[in-house]
Amino acid sequence: MKGKKKNTRLGLLTAVVIVVVAVTGSTPLAAQDGPTLYKTKCAMCHGADGKGETPMGKKLNIRDLGSPEVQKQTDAELTTIISKGKGKMPPFEGKLTAEQIGQVLAHIRELGKKK
Repeated sequence: MKGKKKNTRLGLLTAVVIVVVAVTGSTPLAAQDGPTLYKTKCAMCHGADGKGETPMGKKLNIRDLGSPEVQKQTDAELTTIISKGKGKMPPFEGKLTAEQIGQVLAHIRELGKKK
């Protein structure tokens, strides 16, 4: 009987995810990984490659996220910037979970490795 309850719960969860995807056109943020979160929340200004060479990035003089200046910042410093915002960058605290912010941070670290 336990297996049947577990399958029912899994089926219900799957149905909920399908409905969310159908209604919003995207996967729930909790189900997204660092690169996907970065693409949906950061790339508009920072660019897909993190160089900030977008119209908004150029307007705001955004630093290249893969640059040594950004990459030398500690995880705590970058987490604070992502969470609290900086300058014109909005805060993502309350919009992303701590885990999701960590996933975005990990993606930013990967951008630094591509230099």
